[in-house]
Amino acid sequence: MLALQGDFADHQSALEAHGLRTRQVRAPGDLLGLDALVLPGGESTTMLRLLRVQELWSPLRRALGVGLPVLATCAGLILLSQQVENPQQDSLGVLPLRVIRNGYGRQYHSGTFPLAVECDELPKDLEGTFIRAPRVAAVLGDCDVLARRDGDPVLIRKGAVLAACFHPELAPSHPVTQMFADMVRADRRTLRGAPAPARPRAPAGA
Repeated sequence: MLALQGDFADHQSALEAHGLRTRQVRAPGDLLGLDALVLPGGESTTMLRLLRVQELWSPLRRALGVGLPVLATCAGLILLSQQVENPQQDSLGVLPLRVIRNGYGRQYHSGTFPLAVECDELPKDLEGTFIRAPRVAAVLGDCDVLARRDGDPVLIRKGAVLAACFHPELAPSHPVTQMFADMVRADRRTLRGAPAPARPRAPAGA
């Protein structure tokens, strides 16, 4: 659980309610031995600054490159997108998305909205809580859009990365949190059953 800023505590509570143990990541050594990683909502520019202050930028890049299940919500999705606008800023470039910060408006426009589900793994009455949320302006490469709001992609999966413009951690037993918990458990089972050594984990250090 990246715990530099934002609503990481809500994510911890939500995932622990689904039977997963969590720990907070604030330094490079905290990334060692993780089974999965969460990049929470918050303020993306503040997170970017703190990632560099804590010398976590490069270790986090490496951790994201070894195939861990990842959940990124709101600001976390911004950090992972290839292109960020309003204003432009650096990102980790994991997801082939162009996103607009605060693309659905400011705090006044925040709320819970119905979503159009485009996969069989989620219920058709899915809702999402959007708080100064980013808007996906374009999908630039290969990934799966799992849900939309008014036609805009708001839940995206690419490999082991699940990213949402909204905050599933704010709703008890939200199906997206359950989906991520299932991804983590499936990944653990794969590693336990694999004849080859477990994949490497991210080394400490910047």
